[in-house]
Amino acid sequence: MLYVVTGPPAAGKSTWIQSHATANDIVIDLDRITVALTGPGAPHWNHAPLQQRVAQRARYAAIDEATQHLDKLDVYLIHTMPSPKAMAKYKRLKARIIVVDPGRDIVTQRIAAMRSPEMERVASRWYNARRGQPRAGMPQASRQW
Repeated sequence: MLYVVTGPPAAGKSTWIQSHATANDIVIDLDRITVALTGPGAPHWNHAPLQQRVAQRARYAAIDEATQHLDKLDVYLIHTMPSPKAMAKYKRLKARIIVVDPGRDIVTQRIAAMRSPEMERVASRWYNARRGQPRAGMPQASRQW
């Protein structure tokens, strides 16, 4: 089964996966891939553009390979803002879409505490794209902020 975990930056997508995936599952998380490909002491977020580019290529390769084995294992993929084309692909693969959204206030607090200011723009785009839609995310926070 393919699980596509979506939501704004700092929503808790990685935390959701940690609580659901097992050691035998595949987890495709751009932040984890970037950390794996960079040297000791590299940040867990706010990566440099070249490191991000290399990690993005590795992510695409991992997605292509992992989705060929969905009959044998579960794949958890973090995709913050999937395009309509990506969503069509996920639908063809019979993916389960998981939306993690503790709410804009909590996301804003987390970004201020842990992420670069540019992530606020990404979060705004995420929320603006969903304006007028019913809230299907997870309303609870993973911890007090």
